[in-house]
Amino acid sequence: MKLLLTSGGITNASIRAELERLLGKPIEEAHALFVPTAQWGHPMCGPQSVWRSASGRWPGLTTLTEHGWASVGILELTALPSIGTERWTPWVQDADVLLVDGGEAVFLAHWMRESGLDTMLPALDLVWVGVSAGSMVMTPRIGDQFVDWRSGDDRTLGLVDFSIFPHLDYPGWDGNTTDAAHRWAAGIDGPAYAIDDQTAISVDGDAVTVVSEGAWERFDRDAD
Repeated sequence: MKLLLTSGGITNASIRAELERLLGKPIEEAHALFVPTAQWGHPMCGPQSVWRSASGRWPGLTTLTEHGWASVGILELTALPSIGTERWTPWVQDADVLLVDGGEAVFLAHWMRESGLDTMLPALDLVWVGVSAGSMVMTPRIGDQFVDWRSGDDRTLGLVDFSIFPHLDYPGWDGNTTDAAHRWAAGIDGPAYAIDDQTAISVDGDAVTVVSEGAWERFDRDAD
């Protein structure tokens, strides 16, 4: 599995080019599954926002589903434990990419564990493209300020060894300023990145590369 961890999605030509490099083919030849699950765990999301994301109908935004994929299906993780792995596993194995939307990362991690998708991921030959919480879920911790579900535990999957602060300096978001990112990083053990919506972190084996047409910062606080 390869990872393209973004804040805002496939928002510029550099991120798109890196995605196609990871895929090994043009987007138009790749089959995608869209995962909206994280939205259900966030108090600001609901049926309308899930529809907008799945259909690519966010005004002025181009994020995940509307890039000309060969096909796009929806994979709702909360349903998977009730239908059996023998049914849904082939869907994931046949996909070229999982497009994992934002929302609440701890909630998303919970349903990845409940479904068993978390243990399946390392052996899959596909690309994981995350937006915000869909990226943060791969990290060891997200920081208490990003937890909106079952507060008190900010641990996620730890499939990478760094944490992510998304939406850096997003207009009007006082909690996502550069100063806020520095305060967040002071409470995170281990390396971390703050990235804006024009930035992605590519993970291809042991190679970790920042792809950006915007702003980002790396923090190298050592773990205790």
